[in-house]
Amino acid sequence: MSHTPPHGHHGHQHGHGHGHHHDDEDQVEMLDLSAEILAEHIAATTAWLPVEGSPRKIVDLGCGTGAGTFALLARFPEAHVTAVDSSAEHLDRLEEKARAQGVDERVSLVRADLDADWPDLGTPDLVWASASMHHMADPNRALRKVRDLLAPGGLFAVVELAGLPNFLPDDAPQDRPGLEARLYTAADRSSAEEMPYRGADWGPMLTNAGFVVEGEQVFTANIEGSRDETVGRYALGTLRRVRAAVADELAPDDLAALDRLLDTGGPGSILHRDDLALRTERTVWAARRGG
Repeated sequence: MSHTPPHGHHGHQHGHGHGHHHDDEDQVEMLDLSAEILAEHIAATTAWLPVEGSPRKIVDLGCGTGAGTFALLARFPEAHVTAVDSSAEHLDRLEEKARAQGVDERVSLVRADLDADWPDLGTPDLVWASASMHHMADPNRALRKVRDLLAPGGLFAVVELAGLPNFLPDDAPQDRPGLEARLYTAADRSSAEEMPYRGADWGPMLTNAGFVVEGEQVFTANIEGSRDETVGRYALGTLRRVRAAVADELAPDDLAALDRLLDTGGPGSILHRDDLALRTERTVWAARRGG
């Protein structure tokens, strides 16, 4: 496995939460949980990609701990993936997983701040950016950068989540029905200024950057928590991070109800519920380099 020296210590953080009061270890665990729960979902996304032939050189922008990297390695057995992230912790975890899976020879790690100068990423046939483009300070610049580095006829896959995943039924919890929707409304408000491109329609932006959009597909997941205890752990981590971001904006009764859900030792703990599910939606845009 090869490494490229750091090109910056700050940049977009690849993840799904809105809070910033969490350590890197927590972030790594959340990314790993997400990858485990949504493995089939991510595999279906890579299977849909309208690639021409079998890409040999792939770049994963904002790779996190490697959910997309490993799905792409499995989908394209001849490919080499360059995994790019601003977090050393994410890349260390990705490297550890690549070694464990015996694919470390097919992965290169690049630590880079994509809001600053881009490192040399070669001439990939496929660039994958999952839940990372909306973190860019100037996404239009990033789109042009991708267009410039892609091989002629190369494909760019932009994957973006519709929002945070839902875990609770609409009428839950019993004492404060609709709590999750109110939490996420507050979280969306708090992140709108920091991440104005979250939830954007990337189709026109890709076209403006010189791409030809060849496909757009919505993938939905609905995974029952009763059969998968990782859903409970992921729900707990997600709601903890939302609480850190929006506690000051919540009604006292909502905050109290949230804290009962987050109290892992209490009877109202989210880990003890039998009605949990992970419901999420992501849109994928597949765009060919024009010209």
